[in-house]
Amino acid sequence: MSALGDLAGAAGGAVTGGLWKVGAIVLAVLLLTTAGGLGFEWWLAAHDRDIARADLKTERGVSAGLRVAIGTQNTAVLAQATLAREAEARGEAAQKLAAANGRRFDGALASLAGTRAATCTEAMPAVNQLLKDIK
Repeated sequence: MSALGDLAGAAGGAVTGGLWKVGAIVLAVLLLTTAGGLGFEWWLAAHDRDIARADLKTERGVSAGLRVAIGTQNTAVLAQATLAREAEARGEAAQKLAAANGRRFDGALASLAGTRAATCTEAMPAVNQLLKDIK
């Protein structure tokens, strides 16, 4: 029991000798350092979050602007497609009209195919008939 008594005496001496004060100070320093580090990391995370929010707000503004631009572009493309369809319809109508005029001109020329004239006076009735048939 003397060994156990010696151990208890040594422990009692440490408690009464001030070793516990050093241990408490070391633990307090560790606690404050850990708390300070965690607080600093918390602040860094909040700072990064604030920067990310600002970047998100900026990107949302850019995205909204791009959406408006895309909408405007789509409207212009649709309007151009409508104009292209109208132009194609006008082109087809012009081709049909040109074909009809060509047939009418060919018919008028065919009706005058056997006509011969040596002078202007002899040719004028045929020219007048040709102009009448073309109209």
